Parts: sequence; C-alpha cells; structure tokens
Amino acid sequence: MGIFSKTCEYAIRAVFYISQRTHEGYKAGIKEIAASIDSPEPFLAKILQKLAKAGIVHSVKGPNGGFYIDADSFKRPLSDIVTAIDGDEIFTGCAMGLSYCSELNPCPLHNDFKNVRNRITNMLYKTSISQFDNELIRGQLTLNK
Repeated sequence: MGIFSKTCEYAIRAVFYISQRTHEGYKAGIKEIAASIDSPEPFLAKILQKLAKAGIVHSVKGPNGGFYIDADSFKRPLSDIVTAIDGDEIFTGCAMGLSYCSELNPCPLHNDFKNVRNRITNMLYKTSISQFDNELIRGQLTLNK
C-alpha cells in the first residue's frame, strides 16, 4: 500500500511515463500508457482528463496524436499532480483523519506524523515531473509491476 490514493498512484505513474515518452520525442496514446503502467484504460482516461484540465499534460487528436508534456510542465513539481487528483489533504491532513486535529488540539499521532508529512511535502514540492526521465529511458527505473 502506498501513501497516495490508487487514483493518484496511477496519475503519477502516467505523468512519469508521458514525460519519458515526450523526452524521447513521442506522444503517448492511452492504450500504450495503460499497458505501460498497468492501469485500466477507462480509469486512466478519467485521470488524464483531470491532469489535462490542470494543465499538467496536453493532448493532440489524430493519427500522430497522444499525450505529451510541454516545457513548462516538465518543471512542475509532483505536488501539482497530487493536488490535481487528491487535493491538498496529504500536505495538511491528520494521520488519523480527524477534523479537529491541530497544533492547539493535537491527536495522539500529531507530532510524529507532522514530521513525516513535512518530509513527504518537501519531497513532492522539490521533485520535478521530468526528474527521472533519463533513468526511465535507460531502464534503471520502472513504472509497472
């Protein structure tokens, strides 16, 4: 089990795959993306719609069409993907899902989880979408099971 929702996991994997393919000079079709990240196509289509609406990925219709990432989106942090799919709860939320949890009214896990949450937040804000393209292209990293 990951730290993200299943939808967000697929979104991050899809964006990494599209980024890799764009870096290689190609646009990626939905069937190709789904097969490469081991995702159901209809589910992935909805995810890609959200990512396109957020301006993270772009698409072109037609025989040479598909999804790609533009120069500005390459630089965007992974936090933009998470926010587009799951909102900002991972950056601010309580480990136990309690609405009242705060600095003034902490839950039992508040202080320890705050440290973990801050490290995750820092990583997501500092890691760019295209950061792993070269390793993916060389096969040093993988996006499926």
